[in-house]
Amino acid sequence: MRNTDMRMPDRILIIRFSSVGDIVLSSLLVRVLRRRFPDSQIDYVVKTEFSDLLRYNPHLTQVIPFEKEESLAELAEFRRRIRAIKYDLMIDIHESLRSRYLCAGARQVVRVDKRKFPRFVLVKSKMNLYKWFNGAPNVALRYLETVSQFGVTDDGDGLEVFIPPSAGEKARLIAHEFGLDDSSSPVGICPSAKHNNKMWPAERFAAAAATLSEETKSNVILFGWSNDEKERCDSIERQIKELNPHAVVANVAGKLSLIETASLMDRCSLIVSNDSGLMHIAAARRRKLVAIFGPTVREFGFFPFRTPHVVVENDSLSCRPCTHIGLPECPKRHFRCMNDIPVLRIVEEARKLLHQ
Repeated sequence: MRNTDMRMPDRILIIRFSSVGDIVLSSLLVRVLRRRFPDSQIDYVVKTEFSDLLRYNPHLTQVIPFEKEESLAELAEFRRRIRAIKYDLMIDIHESLRSRYLCAGARQVVRVDKRKFPRFVLVKSKMNLYKWFNGAPNVALRYLETVSQFGVTDDGDGLEVFIPPSAGEKARLIAHEFGLDDSSSPVGICPSAKHNNKMWPAERFAAAAATLSEETKSNVILFGWSNDEKERCDSIERQIKELNPHAVVANVAGKLSLIETASLMDRCSLIVSNDSGLMHIAAARRRKLVAIFGPTVREFGFFPFRTPHVVVENDSLSCRPCTHIGLPECPKRHFRCMNDIPVLRIVEEARKLLHQ
C-alpha cells in the first residue's frame, strides 16, 4: 500500500478489469464511496466487454473502458491518459501487474488484500489460516477494507446492477417471445461457469428444473452468456422437455447482454446457479438463490452476498478446495464435490426458499 499524505480525495479511480462476479461485488464499494464523497469525481477502469455492468451506475462519474488485448505501447499510452487526470486516490482492487503499472507514481494508492498466503495454504495443504490474516469476509467487504482509512464504512445493503429502460424493454420483449407474461414467476437456471469443475452436471440441472417446473407450475428460463454456455443450455433444454414435456422453457442463452440478463432475472421467483458471475448478478437483483459450490469454499469470499440464499456443497471431502478459481477438470478424476450432490437436495432447498 502506498499512502503518503492521506489527503481527502477529489478525484478517485477504481481499477478492476474483470470479471463479471468481481465487478458486481465492487458495487458496494462504489456506492459507499459516493456516499462518503458526494462531490468527488469517481471513475472506474474496466475491460470493455464488462463495461455495461457499470455504465448505468449513477454513483460513478465515468467508466473508462480498457481493451482486452493491450500491447505494451498501448498500455503505456493508456497509463499516460490516466495520469493526465491527476487522480488523488487510485483504488486497485484487481491487484495485477497491469493494474500496478497503471498506479505507479500516483499520489495515493490502496490495494485489496486478497489473502493470497492463506488462500495458497488452504488449497495446497487444506490448513485454514484465515483467522490469522484478518479473517475471510466476502470479497465485497474486502474491497471496502481498502478505503477504511478514509472513513468509508459498510452501509449494510447489498450489491447493485443498474438497468436502463432499453434493457428492460429488451428483456420484456424476449420474455413475451417465449410466452412469459408479466405476471409469470419462472424458475431461473444458470448452469454454466467459466471453469468446467465449477459446473454441476448438465443432466442434474435438467432434472431439477423439470421437477421444479412441474411442482410449481412455473416456466423455466435458461441463462447463459457465451457461445459455450449456449451449447450447454441447448442440451439442458432438450433434456428438460424429455423429462417434462409440458414445461415451457425460455432458453435465452446467447440472446441477451449481461445487463439485459439482469433485467430478465427480475422476473424469476428463484434462481439455481453454479458459482459464477451470473450468480452474483442474481444476488445484485435480490433474487432467491440456490448456489451450488464444488471445488471452491466460503473462505475465498464469493458466496452470494446479502440476498436470500442457500449454498449447497459437499463439505466432507478432504481434497476440497482444490482451486480458488476453477480448473478444466477434477484433479482427482472423481469429481465428487459435484457428483455427490443429488438432484433431490437442490429441489428440497429450492422448495424451502420458495416458501419463505
